[in-house]
Amino acid sequence: MSRRKIGEVMRLSPVIPVLVLDGSFDPVELAETLVGAGLRVLEVTLRTENALKDMEKMASVEGAVVGAGTVLDAVMLYEAMDYGAEFIVSPGLTEGVARAAEDKRVPLLPGVATATDIMRGRDMGLDHFKFFPAEANGGLPALKSLAGPFGGIKFCPTGGIREDTAQEWLDHPNVLCVGGSWILPKGDADLKKVAATARAAAAMKA
Repeated sequence: MSRRKIGEVMRLSPVIPVLVLDGSFDPVELAETLVGAGLRVLEVTLRTENALKDMEKMASVEGAVVGAGTVLDAVMLYEAMDYGAEFIVSPGLTEGVARAAEDKRVPLLPGVATATDIMRGRDMGLDHFKFFPAEANGGLPALKSLAGPFGGIKFCPTGGIREDTAQEWLDHPNVLCVGGSWILPKGDADLKKVAATARAAAAMKA
């Protein structure tokens, strides 16, 4: 499998659906729906019992670029790779996860919240990060402040971003994409609604 760089993954879709799969959807049908609507990059959070198996099924869908989210340590990263993860998303940044990603040559999008986090990441050779949790950490004004001294750093803000606020984030030059949990609302297993929401997200401009 050809490995993309994380910047390439982030540029494939303006919104990366953050998927907590609880069995409400068939994973293959869900992936086909999202890819067909224009969202190719899919983050499956490792928060549910069948997340790894569901991620593996979604990765079989043509055009889908499926990664594992909520990766907390090297063991989880290696396991996610065994199930076909093409990229890794972590809520924070640790040397253990960064070393494991480098070892497996898998694109890594680690979470940062402060200037210190970004500087640690730069020391590890990283320049693409998830700003997380975005709204709880001061929202877009905080990201703008961080982007000042770190002009070359690119972000995927995630956490608390809504459909009606996503474009404002995407308008910032340091933002390549946003993470969107609104794509898959809890308690609503209507694929037609998911497809409509995904099409609207795919039409946003980064």
